[in-house]
Amino acid sequence: MIIEPRIQNPASLLPDAVKAINLLYKAAHSAGVPDSTLELVHLRASQINGCSACVDAGARGARKAGETEERLYAVAVWRETPYFTEAERAALALAEAATRLADRADAVSDDVWAEAARHFDEKELAAIVLWVATTNFFNRINAATRQPAPQTWG
Repeated sequence: MIIEPRIQNPASLLPDAVKAINLLYKAAHSAGVPDSTLELVHLRASQINGCSACVDAGARGARKAGETEERLYAVAVWRETPYFTEAERAALALAEAATRLADRADAVSDDVWAEAARHFDEKELAAIVLWVATTNFFNRINAATRQPAPQTWG
């Protein structure tokens, strides 16, 4: 089944939004967190939210950042695979907790935060949190307006 968008992507309808989105992207990617880690975080949050457009973009971005197919296939089950570093695992756990806010009273537990803080300094933590929030922003826009993943068949 092909999903038809309800409207064009809101960012294309409101050009000032593109400026703000670009600033968020630049800020999150300027703190020293490896691009591949940010791409994994984006992909995992998008998987949780069921955003096909962002899962597609996240996988493509991760490949551009040097990710292997093996690791990309395993993002959804990162806890059960040996493919991710401790820092990446901490970032993925933080991304999951910050995406699933309603799942528990203390959405981002002290344990999740402390583990992330073991691997990332304050500026890097800020970038990860900003990138997770931005990803969730994209996911919600795409879900509300039914933005599909691009059709790229051969």
